[in-house]
Amino acid sequence: MVTDTLAAEKVSFAYDNRARSVVDGVSLSVSRATIVGLLGPNGSGKTTLLRLLSGTLIPNRGRVLLDGQAIAGMSRRDLARRIAVVPQETHSAFDYSALEIVMMGRYPHLGAFELEGASDLAIARRAMADTGTASFEDRRFSALSGGEKQRVVIAGALAQASDVLLLDEPTASLDLGFQFEIAALLSRLNRDRGTTMVVSTHDLNLAATLCTELVLLKDGRVIAQGPTDAVLTPAHVRDLYGVIADVTTHPRAGHLTVVPLGRAH
Repeated sequence: MVTDTLAAEKVSFAYDNRARSVVDGVSLSVSRATIVGLLGPNGSGKTTLLRLLSGTLIPNRGRVLLDGQAIAGMSRRDLARRIAVVPQETHSAFDYSALEIVMMGRYPHLGAFELEGASDLAIARRAMADTGTASFEDRRFSALSGGEKQRVVIAGALAQASDVLLLDEPTASLDLGFQFEIAALLSRLNRDRGTTMVVSTHDLNLAATLCTELVLLKDGRVIAQGPTDAVLTPAHVRDLYGVIADVTTHPRAGHLTVVPLGRAH
């Protein structure tokens, strides 16, 4: 039986001095080993919802559950062992190597004042091999391209040995080749490792390619959720973005593709 790894129950959140909730009564469930996409226009609450799911933010109302347990009662270390986050951009104040960035994913598994050991190094190197980044483990993180940096950050998330991966705009600012590369990587990690993922994205075609289910957010509320083929429709694209779009199954790709045709009037 498929079980829910991560769930939100009527979760709401408002930042200080804001009258309106950024996330307003959102409920969703993420089944084990699935990839769920969060779609919505700017300001719809996608990034805030990811932070609530990761435990970085605490909801004003409702709760987030991990394997049926409220994450509000879990320690940061325990949460980090289960949930890893890949932000839109990663900046380092120090000029770490790619391997050092990945090794940071092992910190939740170390005791106080404990240093990384041979097993931690092996896990980090396996994560780099899985993400195709092993060949530049000694290179400076700051010298890597955008796509290379994103793969290193994903390797660090894998090195956490977390079974849930939350990704905020993983292909933002990447060229088409790197977008394809990251999408293929995430699909392979889900298939080979069984990693559960929640992916926030503006890229409807990435969502169509990668995600098994979608959650559509508008003004902090869920307007639709379910299997990708059922949710990614011209009517929903129009509701979310005010855009008329053609949504069809591509004969060679074998999945839905979205072609914007114009603004809805």
